[in-house]
Amino acid sequence: MKVVAVIPARYGSTRFPGKPLAPIAGKPLLQWVWEGAKQSKMISDLLIATDDPRIAQTSQKFGAKVIMTRPDHPSGTDRIAEAAQGRVADWILNLQGDEPLITGKFLDTWIRSLNPKFGMATVATPLQETLDLSRPEVVKVCWDESGKALGFRRTVPPGEANDWRHQHVGLYAYRPTTLAHFVSLPPSKGEKEVKLEQLRALENGIAVQVVPLTFLSVGVDTPGDVTRAERALAERAGGVPT
Repeated sequence: MKVVAVIPARYGSTRFPGKPLAPIAGKPLLQWVWEGAKQSKMISDLLIATDDPRIAQTSQKFGAKVIMTRPDHPSGTDRIAEAAQGRVADWILNLQGDEPLITGKFLDTWIRSLNPKFGMATVATPLQETLDLSRPEVVKVCWDESGKALGFRRTVPPGEANDWRHQHVGLYAYRPTTLAHFVSLPPSKGEKEVKLEQLRALENGIAVQVVPLTFLSVGVDTPGDVTRAERALAERAGGVPT
């Protein structure tokens, strides 16, 4: 099985400008993600896709293969599709550049679980706190017995909590034909309303496999998340947070 993984990285984040280059425990955030993915035994080709020369230059310094893409992509998935053009693969992975705790072992477990009956797949992990149900920055997901995603939400009413006990981890795997179809579609109503591009798939009849795995997700979405990420990395390494 040939797997191509792409990390989309843009400089102009609204909530955290320059986020991919933000220092996390002495390294750019993007480098943590790339180094984790490099540990994978299942990934055949690993790319960073960006439209910014600052990100490209930094990525090349730590050894990454960089693909320059257009600046006007409406989503990371659209950037992934451009970067992956012309590459032969069974699966194309979208690895979010704000998950510094990603490891090769975790990615390999996920890749081995991919079901070819689905054109697209993602990951869920148990919610860490009950309060996460009402936190819009923590996206929740539920699925049926076959593993097919039923929905993604930012907030969950108390009466529906039992169905939404998992956090969505922003990793995606696509069959190449599904990826091409996905990016040919306009942003869907739900996608525009709640800023979740995976709803474009559900609202257009694309079946999404959800793979439940245990993963400590400490995504860096705002400057305030840097300390949380550094603490988690220190704990994983057995050190003491500074």
